Amino acid sequence: MRLLMNLLWLICGGIFIALEYLISSLLLMITIIGIPFGIQTLKLGFLALLPFGKTVQSCPSSNGCISVFVNILWIVTGGIIICLSHLAWGILLCCTIIGIPFGLQHFKLASLALTPFGKTIVEK
Repeated sequence: MRLLMNLLWLICGGIFIALEYLISSLLLMITIIGIPFGIQTLKLGFLALLPFGKTVQSCPSSNGCISVFVNILWIVTGGIIICLSHLAWGILLCCTIIGIPFGLQHFKLASLALTPFGKTIVEK
C-alpha cells in the first residue's frame, strides 16, 4: 500500500515538490554559509519525494543552543513561508476524503519545514 501511495504522490505533484527542494538546496550550497541550510532543504526534498512510510523524529542532541539558533534563523529567512504553504496544501487536501492521506503528508512536511535542524527522517 505504501508503494501505491508514494506512486500516486509522485504523479500528483510530489516529484515537482522534490525537484523544487533539490534546486533550492543546490542554490543554497553555492556559498559556505548556505551549506547547512542546503542540507536541510535536501532533507525536505528526500521526504517530499517518498513521504509515505516515513516519520520525522527529533535527534537526542537537538536541544543545544546551536540547533535552536539556526532553527530561529531558518524560520526568519523563509522556513515559516515553507511551513505555511505545506499547511495550506494540507488543509486544502483534507477537505476531501480522498485527499486526507496526502494532506497528512503535507502536515508532516510542514512540521519538518518549520524547524528542520535537529530532526531526522526514519522509516516506520
